[in-house]
Amino acid sequence: MELSSIYTRENRTPFLLIAALLIVVIATIDWLTKPYISIGFLYLFPIMLIAGFLPRWQITVVALICAVLQELFSELPSNEAITRLVMASVGFIGTGLFVSEIIRSRRLALEHLEEVETHSKLRQDAEEQLRILVDSSPAAIVTIDSSGQILLANNAAQNLFASEDTPIVGQSIAQFLPALQSAVQTQRSTQFHTELRCRGRRKNGEVFLGAVWFSTYITSQGPRLAAIIVDLSEDLRDREDLSLDHLLKSTKILMGAVAHEIRNVCGAVLAVHKNLSRLAVLQDNEDFRALGLLIDGLEKLSEMELLPPLDQTMSSVELSTLLDELRVLIEPIYQEAGTKILWRLQDNLPLVIGDRYGLQQVFLNLSRNSQRAMELTEQKQLTISSKLESRAVVIRFEDTGIGIPSPDQLFKPFQQGANATGLGLYISRAILRSFGGELRFEPRAEGCCFAVYLAKVPGREESSDG
Repeated sequence: MELSSIYTRENRTPFLLIAALLIVVIATIDWLTKPYISIGFLYLFPIMLIAGFLPRWQITVVALICAVLQELFSELPSNEAITRLVMASVGFIGTGLFVSEIIRSRRLALEHLEEVETHSKLRQDAEEQLRILVDSSPAAIVTIDSSGQILLANNAAQNLFASEDTPIVGQSIAQFLPALQSAVQTQRSTQFHTELRCRGRRKNGEVFLGAVWFSTYITSQGPRLAAIIVDLSEDLRDREDLSLDHLLKSTKILMGAVAHEIRNVCGAVLAVHKNLSRLAVLQDNEDFRALGLLIDGLEKLSEMELLPPLDQTMSSVELSTLLDELRVLIEPIYQEAGTKILWRLQDNLPLVIGDRYGLQQVFLNLSRNSQRAMELTEQKQLTISSKLESRAVVIRFEDTGIGIPSPDQLFKPFQQGANATGLGLYISRAILRSFGGELRFEPRAEGCCFAVYLAKVPGREESSDG
């Protein structure tokens, strides 16, 4: 049994009673046998018992009592009594305080050991949780040393760089991500935190685009680098597919606008051609007949209509998330221009029918139009609000700009005096109409307001009108 194991709080009362009983027994025996033998040295045992429970001053008092009892029942010469009392007091007090200090030190050591074990257990739990988190992370995580050697890599990193081939731990990061090799070698004395996008290469030679967040840190064995790597190849392909799809839609809208203008011109030219064809002098003119063929070709070209393809399927769009993305996109630009944006949007907007990418382009176009309209105005404020109707959700963009002088010309393509081609509002309305939405201009005394009407997804629980 360990020395300090008996000195517990539960044993305090029993041990103090035993110590008191021992003092009484030793004193009694010493008194009864004092002509023959003195057993006063046995007072050391009760003093050692109480040393683990009593404070130092109480140990000193008990030791003095034991020294007095020993001298009281002693038959030694009285002229040396004081010397023996002092020596006995010093011996008993010293023993008691020495044992007390040993027990106290032992107790502190055990408490410290317990604290260390607790912290070690917590650290092990934290390390285990971190290990599970790293191993289960869908992002690749690696650490490398100053030479570029991979020290640790999770399953995602193994799958990203080498799939089921040879483990990448112990290999050089330069063959996979040369940019990280340069980073750890150039940042040897300071900590560095940043992110980058760079080209990566898999073990089989396949190239991918990677987003890397990394941090350097200093250890006793030199600089280290920890990095999180995400393969952006699929996202890039998806984004390019969306961009191409939207480009095709915009091109079709543009061709529809051009066809509309060609139709107007062809109508006028055709009327003139029919009138001229009545003249006998032009009946056999080859140039006149060629002009007729040209007009027929232009008329066929002008028959293009902006209609959604028969196989087009509309998806549901979560407006709340889309408007949060719009806030991230336009707020920095508006802040730089000194323009205020008021967001008056309802919570939990219902799902609407539409194309997410196209709808975001419409919102961005309306926001930018409002920003341009407020460049020369004293008050610069855009209010974006939402309203629920029976079958639609209405998103309004209301600004304090210069207003619209000729509202009847708003949605016509190729307007004179418009920015760029003058197709922004025309294309925006065409995009909305392609999935059953609508863009309307709502007159205001000051500024202007455009309302985007979007059809709710049928079969969803509808909230009350805002």
